[in-house]
Amino acid sequence: MAVGRVERVPLNRQLWDRFVRVVKRFTSDPEVGRTALLRFGLLILLLFGINGLNVVNSYVGRDFLTAIADRDKAGFVTQALNYLGVFAALTAVAVIARYTEESLGLLWREWLTRRSLTRYLEHKNFYRLRLAGEIGNPDQRIADDVRTFTVTTLSFTLMLLNSSFTVVAFSGVLWTISPLLFVVAVLYAGGGSYLTIRLGRPLVRLNYDQLDKEADFRSSLIQVRENADAIALLDWEARLQARLLRRLKDLAANFRKIIRINQNLGFFTTGYNWLIQIIPALLVAPLYFAGKVEFGVVTQSAMAFTVLLGAFSLIVTQFQSISSFAAVIVRLGSLAEEIDAVDSERRTEAPAIEVVPDEGQVAYDRLTLRSPRSGRTLIRELSIAIPHGRRVLVAGPDETARASLLRATAGLWDAGEGRIVRPSLDRIMCLTERPYLPSGTLRELLLRTQLERDVPDEPIRDVLQALNIESILIRFGGLDTERDWGGILSLGEQQLLAAARLLLAAPRFALLDRPASALDPERVQDILDLLAQRSISYVTFEETVGALGRYDEVLELLTDGRWCWSSVENGWKAELRQGGD
Repeated sequence: MAVGRVERVPLNRQLWDRFVRVVKRFTSDPEVGRTALLRFGLLILLLFGINGLNVVNSYVGRDFLTAIADRDKAGFVTQALNYLGVFAALTAVAVIARYTEESLGLLWREWLTRRSLTRYLEHKNFYRLRLAGEIGNPDQRIADDVRTFTVTTLSFTLMLLNSSFTVVAFSGVLWTISPLLFVVAVLYAGGGSYLTIRLGRPLVRLNYDQLDKEADFRSSLIQVRENADAIALLDWEARLQARLLRRLKDLAANFRKIIRINQNLGFFTTGYNWLIQIIPALLVAPLYFAGKVEFGVVTQSAMAFTVLLGAFSLIVTQFQSISSFAAVIVRLGSLAEEIDAVDSERRTEAPAIEVVPDEGQVAYDRLTLRSPRSGRTLIRELSIAIPHGRRVLVAGPDETARASLLRATAGLWDAGEGRIVRPSLDRIMCLTERPYLPSGTLRELLLRTQLERDVPDEPIRDVLQALNIESILIRFGGLDTERDWGGILSLGEQQLLAAARLLLAAPRFALLDRPASALDPERVQDILDLLAQRSISYVTFEETVGALGRYDEVLELLTDGRWCWSSVENGWKAELRQGGD
C-alpha cells in the first residue's frame, strides 16, 4: 500500500479551478463535447418546464383548497381535474429529465475514466507514480472517485440551476403574498448556510481520509484472497488478522469523528428544517384572520416559502454531500497533477543514463547504478558488450543490484549514469520471476496486442507442444475460452505460458528474471534451448552461478558495486575483466 503524502482538502479557489478544468476538457472534447452540451441544454429546458409547472401547481392548489373551504362543488371538480393534468405533465417532464441526466452522467463517466486510464497507463506513468509514492490508491480514484465525481457534479449542477430557477419563479409568488415573508426567507437561509459551513467544515478533511482508509482496508482483504496459498502455508493468519484489525480500527476511528460532526450538524439542520413548516403560518395566518387573504393563500404561502427556502438552503441540506464531493475533486485533481508531473519530468529532464539504439547488441559503457532511495552504489562503471547471438548469465547475491541492471536495460531504472546500448524496447522482452497472466483468452494471453487474429493456430500449438503444455488447450477449452489463468494454473504452468508468450513474440533479446525459482532445472534448460533455436539472445538473472553449459559469458555482481566478467569454455569460467574497484 502506497502511503502517499498528506494532501490538504481546501474549500478555496484551487478546488474550483480543478473542477472547472475537468468540465472544460469534457465539453470541448471533439468526440463527445457536442453531445454533452446538447443533452445539458435539454436538461435546462426541462428544468424550466418543471419550475413553471410547479408555479402553476401552487396556484391550482390554492384554488383547490379555497373551493373546499367555500364548499364550491363545481370549482372543486374543475381544480381537481387541473391538479391531475399538472401532475401528469410534471411526471412526464421529470422522468425525461431523469433519463437525460443519467445518460449524460454515463457519457461523462465513460469519457473521464477512459481519459484517466490512458494517462495512467501511457509512458509507464503507473510505474513512475508507484516509485514516486506520492499518490495512494490510484485504482480507487480511477474507478470509484470518477464515478462519484461525474454523478455528483451533474446532480449538484442541476440542483444549483433548479434552485436558481426556483428562486426566480417563487420569489414573485412569495412577495405578492407578503414582502415580510420573502425577507424572512432570505435572512433565515443566509444565517443557516453560514452556521452549517462553520459546523461542518471538518467533514471535508475527514471524508477525504475515509476514502483512503476504506481503500486500504479493501486492498488488504484483496491481498489475502490473492495470496491464500502462501498465507496458509506460512501460517500467517494471526499476523494478517492483526493488520486487518488495525486497518479496521483506523477506519472506524475516523468514521466516528464523522458521526460526531454529523450529529452536531444534524441537531442544527433538523431544527432548521422543522421551523420552516411553521414560519409561513405564523406570518400569514394573521392576514387570514383579518380577512385580507383567502384560506388557500395560507397553504400557498407555506408551499412557496418551503420551496424558496429549499432553493436558498442548498448548502444546509447538501453540506454532507458537498464535503464528500470536495474530497473527491481533490483526489482526482491530485492524481491528474501527479501524472502531469511525472510525465513532464520524463519529457523535460535529460536522463542521467544515456540510451543508444542498436539492434545488434546490448552493451553497457561505464554504467553506474544506484539505489534511488538510499543512494547506495549497486553497480559501478560496468563496461561490457553482449552481441546478438550470445548467451549471458548474470549472478550475484544482491537482489537489488540484479534488479537494477534488468530494469535499467528495460528502461525502468534511471538512478545512475553512464550509457546503455540496446535495441528498441519492442525488440527486448522480459520473463519476470512472477509471471503476469491477466484474465482473458489464451490467444490474447500469448500474442502481442492487435496480433490476435494475424497469427494462425499452428505456430501457437507448436510452441505449447515444444514446452510440453499443450494439454492446457484440452483442459480449458482451446485458445478462445476466457479464463482466470492466474487462479487456475500452478506457478510452473504460469511460467511456461509466459515463456510461450516470449517465444511467440520472438524478440532479439530476452531478459529472464530467476526462471529457476518456479521451474526445475530441466525445464529452464528446455526454455534456453528453444530460445537459442529461434536466434533469441538471452540474459538470465540468477542468485548463484549454476550450470554453465548453455551460456557464453557470466557477469558476477559482487559487493560494493564491483563486478567480474568471465568467458565460459567447456563449462569452466575464464575471467576476462573485473571492474568497480
